[in-house]
Amino acid sequence: MDDLQTRTETAVAAACAAATHDALETLRVDALGKQGWVSQLMKTLGKMTPEERQEKAPRIQAARAAIANAIEARKAALDAADLERKLATETLDLTLPAPQLPTGSVHPVSQVMDELAEIFADLGFAVKTGPEIEDDWHNFTALNMPESHPARAMHDTFYFPDSDAEGRRMLLRTHTSPVQIRTMVQEGAPLRIIAPGRVYRSDSDATHTPMFHQIEGLVIDKGIHLGHLKWTLETFLKAFFEREDIVLRLRPSYFPFTEPSVEVDVGFELVDGKRVLGGSGDEPGHAWMELLGSGMVNRRVIEFAGLDPDEWQGFAWGLGVDRLAMLKYGMDDLRAFFDGDRRWIDHYGFSPFDQPTLSAGVGAKA
Repeated sequence: MDDLQTRTETAVAAACAAATHDALETLRVDALGKQGWVSQLMKTLGKMTPEERQEKAPRIQAARAAIANAIEARKAALDAADLERKLATETLDLTLPAPQLPTGSVHPVSQVMDELAEIFADLGFAVKTGPEIEDDWHNFTALNMPESHPARAMHDTFYFPDSDAEGRRMLLRTHTSPVQIRTMVQEGAPLRIIAPGRVYRSDSDATHTPMFHQIEGLVIDKGIHLGHLKWTLETFLKAFFEREDIVLRLRPSYFPFTEPSVEVDVGFELVDGKRVLGGSGDEPGHAWMELLGSGMVNRRVIEFAGLDPDEWQGFAWGLGVDRLAMLKYGMDDLRAFFDGDRRWIDHYGFSPFDQPTLSAGVGAKA
């Protein structure tokens, strides 16, 4: 403690005279690093009596602050000098010619959204959207999900700390199903809609991301049955993958908002290590792959929307847009969709002039 003032003045002077960032970092580690001499002095405070600590702690803290301030000031000066040197020596040639071709491209997710809208518009479906910040009534309760349902858990859903004016918890929607509820309430029946958009769940790996894109479909009318559902999905998948040999298999399942509920599997085979849809999964060399969930709209959901379930029936389905893009265009990692890597966009992106149409084909790269 006796030579604290001297060592502090020496360190401050050395910082002010440091000629490089490396020299400045060496000085910082020597004085303020975990094993630096100032840090070692700080550790001795715990062994002092209260009276000694009251006397010596302010001196050590003052030394630490003086050295840190000197280092910070010198670092700012060195950074400024480096910038001045670069500005004096580097030039930017503004006479370079413009690129021969436009460099922008359409993201695969946007392209697939356009493809889906084109297909379902031909089937008489309207596109509907809704808020991404939802209340738990539209997101869960109106979809027949009880309070104890695991989908409401904090580890699956991004909740906001505040509630709305009616006391409902606010959250980032976990699916686009609330759009179906809002549309039924606002427009009544009959309905034939698709609801594409961003959804959010607390999950992240090669095939899951916290934010992803989903599309859901809803038909409400009189005399609707599962045969209508299967035909609609089969027609859609044949148009999307531009193959006539798409074969579907419906398996019983459970979803709170549909009854009966079915998982939809599609036949595929492996070609060069990638899944290519087509044919029955029971054929040699083929297998079944789960693609989406669907079913007949639960009577309680129709009642929540203010409609009479004895008069109106319907079916609904939902699947991930990102996964559709992965299947169709041979991508293997969902996280790459959100990395913003220019090379990935250049490889998988679409020309803005290649608009999907049923007459010219909805998959320019299929």
